[in-house]
Amino acid sequence: MRILIADDHDLLRDTLVAFLETEEGIEVSSASNFQEACARIHTDAAYNLVLLDYKMPGMSGLESLEVVLALKGGQRVALISGQATREIAEQALALGAAGFIPKTLPAKSLVNAVKFMAMGEQYAPIDFMRASEQPEAHPMAQRLTQRENEVLKGLTEGKSNKEIARDLDLTEPTIKLHMKTLYRKLDVNNRTQAAIVARDAGLF
Repeated sequence: MRILIADDHDLLRDTLVAFLETEEGIEVSSASNFQEACARIHTDAAYNLVLLDYKMPGMSGLESLEVVLALKGGQRVALISGQATREIAEQALALGAAGFIPKTLPAKSLVNAVKFMAMGEQYAPIDFMRASEQPEAHPMAQRLTQRENEVLKGLTEGKSNKEIARDLDLTEPTIKLHMKTLYRKLDVNNRTQAAIVARDAGLF
């Protein structure tokens, strides 16, 4: 059984490779970005499963998933992500993905899920797929759009505009526009004040 793991986080990727290689009959290769993953698929012997990080460099969301699904006449591809929503997971499965794996999945469960998908089955954790997308909205969150809330969350985590833009698949100028509106709605003058207001309100 041949598996390709494509993820830009070295520690996570290496950990997954190490866990899978302890299983008898599994041969694992890895890539750190989308272009490298595509190159390996083109040149290597066929893989039983390609595990694709939803947010790694070069990825354009579900469009990139479709590209990999079609390479060399068809691939079994599953998404792995620490940020993707249930909606994205559902869309990926509808496009023909072999499955969706949250990065919070325990290692043993992940190994079993990979084996399951490599053998031709479709997988997604039931608790993740049944979970409510959003708890009851915080009063402050209700004053903001979903995107503004996502940008504000990035600010409270100390992320730069570039990092927030990458996480949300947006451009930096777009992030700056959202922040301008965000400051006005929160009646603050800068990112630090916005983060403090959000934390003090218990929003995140």
